[in-house]
Amino acid sequence: MAQTLTVPRSKGPDGPDVPPELGDYRPGGDAAMRKDTAKLGIWIALGSISMLFAAFTSAYIVRSAGEDWVPLAVPWLLWVNTVVIVASSVTLELARRAFENSRPLGFRKWLLVTAALGVMFLVGQVMAWGQLAAQGIYLQSHPHSSFFYVLTGVHAAHLFAGVIVLLYVLSLAMRYRLIPGESSAPAICATYWHFVGGIWLYLLVVLFYI
Repeated sequence: MAQTLTVPRSKGPDGPDVPPELGDYRPGGDAAMRKDTAKLGIWIALGSISMLFAAFTSAYIVRSAGEDWVPLAVPWLLWVNTVVIVASSVTLELARRAFENSRPLGFRKWLLVTAALGVMFLVGQVMAWGQLAAQGIYLQSHPHSSFFYVLTGVHAAHLFAGVIVLLYVLSLAMRYRLIPGESSAPAICATYWHFVGGIWLYLLVVLFYI
């Protein structure tokens, strides 16, 4: 006679049962240790990215003293991109607070808006490169243009990675794999995104005002 196997379910912090297959997203156990490890990992990653851009900045300052340095005008689309990336930090902060206040619908909505703004920024960056190309300014035109394409390209790659992470966290939220007070993914995602936004503001100052 066939027997039915009953899988035990644990009680979540906000009332509903949480299936054991949620793994790292279940409350209790070593959740605090996992959160600390995740925080350490993101700060190590941010430190590495900071060193990368610091190295680029040093090379930029040294190279800008050359006689062949040609000033580069700011493409107007970069100002639009700046507004977009600042707005995306605001919407992600709204998403983070919605998650902490156990408002899953608000969390998913603002997370999706943030990802859409991130895609908008990337499209705007491609269009800004197109603006320069239409003026005959390419990667190898002169040192200033080379640094502009390289630095904004590296930044775009990191922001693209952030969009992928946003969509991944959104997929976890859609499957109810995130628990307020237990899951560190939203906070870590917000930290990375705000950092990338700050890097963009930094690059604007370096590329056009130093």
